[in-house]
Amino acid sequence: MKFTQGLAILVMVLGLVSIVIGGVFIGQGFAKNNLIVDRMEIEKVTLAIDPENPDEYTLIADIDAAQVAADTIAEHRRNIAPTYQELLAGERYDPTNPAHLSYAQAMNLENYLYLAVAAFGLVQVALASGAFMVVTGLALGGTGWALLRVHHVHS
Repeated sequence: MKFTQGLAILVMVLGLVSIVIGGVFIGQGFAKNNLIVDRMEIEKVTLAIDPENPDEYTLIADIDAAQVAADTIAEHRRNIAPTYQELLAGERYDPTNPAHLSYAQAMNLENYLYLAVAAFGLVQVALASGAFMVVTGLALGGTGWALLRVHHVHS
């Protein structure tokens, strides 16, 4: 086996590996996206996005909706108190105090939604990385095939 033929086979194998790993990234990206959306649906995490129709809710199913919902809750929470320290005013948290309880519940939901924003972002990274790996794998496979053809023509 000549050097060119060995190199061609190595490049094609690397291309195949890249395609397989890229496929795994894409599969995991779609699986995790579906998991996040399913969890939002099960927990009935929705957002009223039309001020004219506040009773119409939309399921949070993407990064933009999660960001809007988290930012909206943060804004409402800050209407209770600008910061947690200002809410407590030097005292301890009192779960029987409606303002303390509402603030804590808002922080919890806000954090849940910001975590969803991060998760949707990671899904996008996984999908983009997977797509790039597949394209790179196809390019490597094509390059390997071309090298192999060149080897056979000159043999």
